[in-house]
Amino acid sequence: MLELKYSSYHFEAGTDEAGRGCLSGPVVAAAVILPVDFKHEYLNDSKQLSEKKRQLLRPIIEKEALAYGVAYVFQEEIDEINILNASILAMHKSIKAMSLIPEFIIVDGNRFKEYGDIPHKTIIKGDGKYQNIAAASVLAKTYRDDYMEKIHKDYPVYNWARNKGYPTKEHRRAIKEFGACLHHRISFKLLPDQLKLDV
Repeated sequence: MLELKYSSYHFEAGTDEAGRGCLSGPVVAAAVILPVDFKHEYLNDSKQLSEKKRQLLRPIIEKEALAYGVAYVFQEEIDEINILNASILAMHKSIKAMSLIPEFIIVDGNRFKEYGDIPHKTIIKGDGKYQNIAAASVLAKTYRDDYMEKIHKDYPVYNWARNKGYPTKEHRRAIKEFGACLHHRISFKLLPDQLKLDV
């Protein structure tokens, strides 16, 4: 069972992002403050959950959280400021989008930048240790998946409905055949060296 939170602060936010390793689309982050009595048997790191369980959890988290925020940083900005800075920016934006100001922030991973004067703690694999980070990971992943399914309709050749923009063989084959589109992150290595790409 995951711990509810890391600190003794009442309003502790957990934050996480989804889509960092993708070749296309935004990086999406979420921040969540859970009530002290929150528990759900399915809640875990979103990567460990089936799509069905993530979709089932999302409305429960949104209804029961004391506050939550979701934010997007799109590919143009990712190309401009790099994916690490874009991920941290998305987390900052998701914290700002919450209706409550947190007293403490815990972050999945090992990199973060100060958010105002609010203390924070980075936790490697935090989404498998703390419920508030796990809840943020579920929101970030489901919102991002929904967005990729939406843009898939305009660019079905890349099959983002299935691969969600990750560098699968299928996705890279489509880039090789059709080239990159406006949703691709041009600063990323879209193809291995042996597969040259005209952008």
